[in-house]
Amino acid sequence: MSKTAVVTGGAGFLGSHLCDKLITNDIDVVCIDNLLTGNMANISHLFGNEKFSFVKHDVTNFIHVQGEVDYILHFASPASPIDYLKLPIQTLKVGSLGTHKVLGLAKEKNARFLLASTSEVYGDPEIHPQKEDYWGNVNPVGPRGVYDEAKRFAEAMTMAYHRYHNVDTRIVRIFNTYGPRMRPDDGRALPTFVSQALKGEDITVFGDGMQTRSFCYVDDLIDGIYKLLMSEETEPVNIGNPSEITLKEFAEEVIKITNSSSKIVYKDLPQDDPKVRQPNIAKAEEILNWKPKVNREEGLKITIDYFKSILPK
Repeated sequence: MSKTAVVTGGAGFLGSHLCDKLITNDIDVVCIDNLLTGNMANISHLFGNEKFSFVKHDVTNFIHVQGEVDYILHFASPASPIDYLKLPIQTLKVGSLGTHKVLGLAKEKNARFLLASTSEVYGDPEIHPQKEDYWGNVNPVGPRGVYDEAKRFAEAMTMAYHRYHNVDTRIVRIFNTYGPRMRPDDGRALPTFVSQALKGEDITVFGDGMQTRSFCYVDDLIDGIYKLLMSEETEPVNIGNPSEITLKEFAEEVIKITNSSSKIVYKDLPQDDPKVRQPNIAKAEEILNWKPKVNREEGLKITIDYFKSILPK
């Protein structure tokens, strides 16, 4: 008999790829999304598939799912700066109330629960690269605090349910990820740079461009998340690509690959913007036998082709 997974935020960029992965592995999927930042176009190819069902629902309210549930993957949350700065209360609510409701469902169904956390729990890190035992350097009252603290609270709530209610939990800390189904306007560096390059606009780099990021292709990330879900590891695990690059170098790389006439312009650095971001993935390599396979140029070309297909001509 097929197992069943509930994916909250399943119409989002990562959630939709996760739905695909689970169905490919013969798992029935109930996708829950209130479409605040999700997009039906991300899951439209799954409609008509007997292993897939969609429920439009806000997970900060009581959640009811009929029948047995084996896995619950909590991916509901605004996840880009442009979203969580515009939707600060909703971001805090889905990280707190939403996580509480979804963990309650996991307890009721005796289901394995996986929380989508983020490298942002490390804040503007003083340790580099970031390892799972680093507690972070986060400004709780800054503009980014609504996302950072929502995810830190969600991790604490997840571990509380694990310790006190014996819920079988997993926590993935996701580092910068990219690929098809990203929104061109989501405010993050990669989709912004690619969109600007394809339109021939100036590419906006914040600060001096010396801050670093590490970009992981979506297929690699989803593979790592699936392996974590099926593992016995209950402590947080970093999943990301340790290949680090400055944003200035990355802007130049995007211009080269797109063969764009764009020029780089510099703007003031946003408050609390991380200066460095690079995952230590030794734990994922050892426990999950996982490491990324897609190099940045290869993944970028696929992503650029996707953006070309959705951007206005």
